Amino acid sequence: MQKRIIGITVINEHSVLARISGLFASRGYDIHSLTVAPMPDSNLSYITISTRGDERVLEQIIKQLHKIVPVLNVIESSDVVSQEMVLIKFENNEKIGAVSSLINACGGKIVGFSEKNVIFSVGGDSQTISNLISSIKNFMPKEIIRSGVVAMER
Repeated sequence: MQKRIIGITVINEHSVLARISGLFASRGYDIHSLTVAPMPDSNLSYITISTRGDERVLEQIIKQLHKIVPVLNVIESSDVVSQEMVLIKFENNEKIGAVSSLINACGGKIVGFSEKNVIFSVGGDSQTISNLISSIKNFMPKEIIRSGVVAMER
């Protein structure tokens, strides 16, 4: 099983995301993460899907995506730059200094705080985010929200 990132440029129209996710669901393909965002100054959106499968399955996914009408372009390349983001909430207590040091070492920052909680944001590649989440488990985070992958071909 190979992990692949697929980039899809689509025309913004009703139910396009449902058709794409339906393609995956109807054929039993796995979506590891999915992100969608409008492209600036256009009526287009860019969809990034992270998936796993053998070469035959991945080839079939690409062929099927090309058949969906509002799809303009499908990019499947191993030469991509990818990033994720994670928001992590901690109780504001005596351990917050150690947590903050670890988050800062990963390039993170505080994005919200109150008397009770501190929320950090960290961006990076998938492995960096996974390693950080594993490392901070000992500090008992109250909540962790991880984004999907965004990617761009080099």
